[in-house]
Order: sequence, then structure tokens, then C-alpha cells
Amino acid sequence: MPARRVANAELAGRLDTTDAWIRGRLGIVARHVTADASTVDLAVEAGGRALEMAGFGALDTVVLATSTPDRLCPASAPEVAARLGHTGCAAFDVNAVCAGFVHALATGSALIRGHLADRVLVIGADVFTTLVDPEDRLTAAIFGDGAGALVLRAGSPGEPGALEAFDLGSDGTQVATVEVPGGGTRARLGLPVANLRPYLVMDGPAVFERAIREMTGSSRRALARAGWDAAAVDRFVPHQANIRIIQAVAQEVGLAADRVVTNIEHVGNTVAASIPLALADAHDAGRLTAGQRVLVTSIGAGLAWGSAVFTWPELDGKARL
Repeated sequence: MPARRVANAELAGRLDTTDAWIRGRLGIVARHVTADASTVDLAVEAGGRALEMAGFGALDTVVLATSTPDRLCPASAPEVAARLGHTGCAAFDVNAVCAGFVHALATGSALIRGHLADRVLVIGADVFTTLVDPEDRLTAAIFGDGAGALVLRAGSPGEPGALEAFDLGSDGTQVATVEVPGGGTRARLGLPVANLRPYLVMDGPAVFERAIREMTGSSRRALARAGWDAAAVDRFVPHQANIRIIQAVAQEVGLAADRVVTNIEHVGNTVAASIPLALADAHDAGRLTAGQRVLVTSIGAGLAWGSAVFTWPELDGKARL
């Protein structure tokens, strides 16, 4: 996480909002905002910590989930790999916004299952506050910056850490529900664009309704593919979008509150970094232990969504080094 912490009171001082409104509507008390660290900088830090914790000296692939690359071209993952000392390995970005980490995790798993890789570093990193209108009281309150990472290795089915099943989906008819309309090729070509602003535009009520529907459906499909039911889930780690969305999805899936992992209060919505940061916090707090069955789910702009189920491995040390 970036060092700079922005509490609700700081936002309330310059926007038409209050700490009570942000807490009540979003479940957020503070978020971290970068001042001088880019997406690549944060991704390198998180990736390096994951590799150190895993004790791995070699990598085949780096998959970086981000919607805020350092440059429009090239992808950021090759630079991340090089700065981590892995020049020569495959490295590429995945952009599914808030669903990006689950999509990147599925990609890493598929590479291993397809015998194209043995060790894959999966990173979710975003400095999404750079895409937020600082005068928009809703989006300015929601988003924070951060990065999280984990390492996948080839293993045996059923061992702690095994990835059991995934569900991925999208609905491109809803592209305007959450978007940054300005800055892309349509604008550069002079083609019609409804809104050329370089900031995030979001239909809050529509996002709220679709998030609950798609995260619930995706969670159920992933559980069914793994042969699990809701009672089999020890920990539910959803994308940290909004506390009311998290609570509604857990209720719809049939998961008690004591099985739900949240850290949105302290970090806000960190987009692709959301799920790995929540996993790291739960591990460090002793809420994730080896052999526990975990369900993660997410939805992001696109619209794109994804869920995964897996067992938690035995890990030495703290994730937040």
C-alpha cells in the first residue's frame, strides 16, 4: 500500500460529503493514495514480497492484472518482470478492471495446467485514483491504490493451495455503466464518444444491482464446478467494492457473516489489488489457515466478472512484510 493514508475527514473537508455518509454507504473509513509510486512500482514491491515468501528463484511467467498501466504502450508486466530480475520470462497484462485479479489467476492456472509454465507470479495492481475526478464525491470516496501478489506452482490435485474451479463472464452491452470514456483510440481518431472526460464515469445504482446479481451467480457456478455447496466454504473473500454489496452477495450465496473477509474499511476499493490484499490481511490475522476452503468473487467494468474456489496452502511468515 502507498504510505499516504487519506481518511474520510480529509475528503469531507473539500467535498460535499461527510464521514458518516461514506461509512454508512460504502463501509470505508480511509484509503491509501499514491503520491510518487506508479502501478509498476507497486507491482514490483508486491511481487517481490510474494516471491520472497514463496522462496522461489525462478519464474516462467508474470501476469499483471491492471487497468492503470504506466503507459498505454507497452504493457507493464515485462517491466515488472525485469525489475524483479526475471528478464526473458513471459510477461503480459490482463485488463478486467476490478475482476482482473481473478482473470489473471485463471490465466496462470491455465498456463500451468496446459504445461506452458511451472511457476507463475500473479499480481493485481492499480493506482485507480489517477482515473477518478477529485471533485466527484462518490468515486473520490470509493477508490484507493495498492498492489497484491501471489505465486502459483505446478502441484498435485487436492493438496492445500490447489485451485479447484473458476467461473468467468462478461456483458459488453453494459460498457457505459462503468467507464473512462476519454483517452482511448476512439477519441484519438475523432470518432463519436459520448463523454470525452478522462475520468471515471459510473452509474452507481446500475452497478450496485448488477454486482450483486453477477457475483452471486458466478459464485454459485464456481462452487458447483468444484462440487462444493455454500456450507463447504470456510472463507468468502469478495472484491472489496462496497460493504453493502459484499453483505448482499454473502446473504444470497448463503454464507454467514463470520465467514466473510473484508478490509474495505481501511483500504477502500483497490480494483485489481482488492482480493489479494484481502487475502494477505486475512492470512496475517490468522483467519486463513492451511486446508481451509476459500471462495473469491469479483465484478468490474466491462462488465466483467469472475470467481474462483481453492484451498488455502501452508504459508510461513506474514504476507504484509
